[in-house]
Amino acid sequence: MFNKLLIGVLLPGAISLPALAGADFIEGDNTFAGEAELGATLTTGNTDTSSLKGRLGLKHELGNWENQYVLEALYKEDTDVVTAERYFAGAQGNYRFDDDDYLFANSNYEQDPFTGYDYKFTAAAGYGHRFVDTGKTIFDVEIGPGYQYQRLDSEQAQLLGYSSDASVVAHGVMNFETEISDSSKFRQLVVADYGDKLEARSETSLTASIIGALAMKFAVVVRYNSEPLEGKKSTDTETNMTLLYAF
Repeated sequence: MFNKLLIGVLLPGAISLPALAGADFIEGDNTFAGEAELGATLTTGNTDTSSLKGRLGLKHELGNWENQYVLEALYKEDTDVVTAERYFAGAQGNYRFDDDDYLFANSNYEQDPFTGYDYKFTAAAGYGHRFVDTGKTIFDVEIGPGYQYQRLDSEQAQLLGYSSDASVVAHGVMNFETEISDSSKFRQLVVADYGDKLEARSETSLTASIIGALAMKFAVVVRYNSEPLEGKKSTDTETNMTLLYAF
């Protein structure tokens, strides 16, 4: 007998740098908002598979300061074999001079054993500018220097003869968001770090409101590494359909 159960439960789990779109803010000097997103699939019977995608994003404003905190987790298993596993944590602080210009500093930590690295740490600082803000459409760009450290797993370290990579990088972000209608929003986010190699992440998403603060989100994530380790591919893609709650 073949049973398939699709679960879309909301828990505190979401990330989105550099901004948390769709969240409403409390008026005043101290503002707080966030997004929680979760999607899960469980299949039993002739095929045993499970997957979990969780994201949590928080945004806190204190005068000219805007602080963002993000967490993300992805886990997939097929017949007791783990086929995907990724964990991410990041934080960013922005100091705004006005509505369009700001300085930023961020750091993030990522674990993805399927890349051949135990973990990756990146930190960057620089200048950000909002080129478009019509109320329904925004376009932000960030650029600045950064530092990246990657720790190889034991297999790759033995194969290559060294245990880590470290380099100075040029860090850039482009974030475009627009309201398609009163109940739907499109977003394109690109984050890139260029040093000894190019590492980039693109997320294209469409969010449609269901009721109140609850929405359905469809997203395609593409990760690119210009110089992957031996036996690894340069491009990873991820397609998600999740429920999202803004608060």
